[in-house]
Amino acid sequence: MQSMPFHHRLGLLVICLLLSLPLQAAVSVSDDFGQTITLPQPARRIVSLAPHITELLFAAGAGAAVVGTSEYSDYPDAATRIARIGGGGGLDLEAIIALQPDLVVAWQSGNPPGQVQRLQELGLRVFRSEPHTLQDIPRTLQRLGQLAGTAAAAQPVMDAFIRRLHALRERYASRPPVSVFYQVWDQPLMTVNGAHLVNDVLQLCGGENIFADLPVLAPQVSIEAVLARNPQAIIIAADHDDAATLTAAWQRWPQLQAVRNAHLYTLRRELLVRHTVRILDGAEQLCDRMEQVRNSRP
Repeated sequence: MQSMPFHHRLGLLVICLLLSLPLQAAVSVSDDFGQTITLPQPARRIVSLAPHITELLFAAGAGAAVVGTSEYSDYPDAATRIARIGGGGGLDLEAIIALQPDLVVAWQSGNPPGQVQRLQELGLRVFRSEPHTLQDIPRTLQRLGQLAGTAAAAQPVMDAFIRRLHALRERYASRPPVSVFYQVWDQPLMTVNGAHLVNDVLQLCGGENIFADLPVLAPQVSIEAVLARNPQAIIIAADHDDAATLTAAWQRWPQLQAVRNAHLYTLRRELLVRHTVRILDGAEQLCDRMEQVRNSRP
């Protein structure tokens, strides 16, 4: 029997080599609204529709796959060099489509719902994110890692977050409560309700959100309502250059115990408003402020 021709042997060798390579299997996860997102293989071109989502993608090891992101995506530094596809004023759908993403990650309460729906109608796979508790952050990291094929990189970040969160819970679980007004914005005056992730941070530190009972996630409130509920502390989400101005504005209301007792505090907006791993940096600072209030009690 004659030996097999060389080109046949070469062809068989190539087939054997291809069969020996690891296959990139389809991935399937559910988003925060129970919608199943299935990709034929891990995402290689991802568009993020919010700054905190961009940060989570980088934390999950998927930063290199992000080809488009929203305005104010400034962390980590590499995020500032990614193409912008819109912001608070709306999304540039044409720019998103032109990037040919195999995955879009949307912020349910922060993106225009009609535009997100349109992206789905155009056939793009959209993962809708809406974390409400601190425990949702590692869950989101896990699912983003699965979708991007970077689960191995996401795992240690998740583990470190969970360990740190548990340590904070143990430290402050039995501390006396402190009533708090959390100011998201000043004009109009806005806060958060009990379903917001910031409320979970307040509870972690033993803080009691005076507007936890309101039905809207980020409600507008009046000065009169704050005066009526008279919090022991006021925590203000501030940017780098407006902290002093925002704090000084409350001095007009000395009848508030938070003002009278000098329990007005500012925290960097991005550390609590963005639902990312860094929120525990903000939580540690917030817990420290709550301790200052407790230690000043007679």
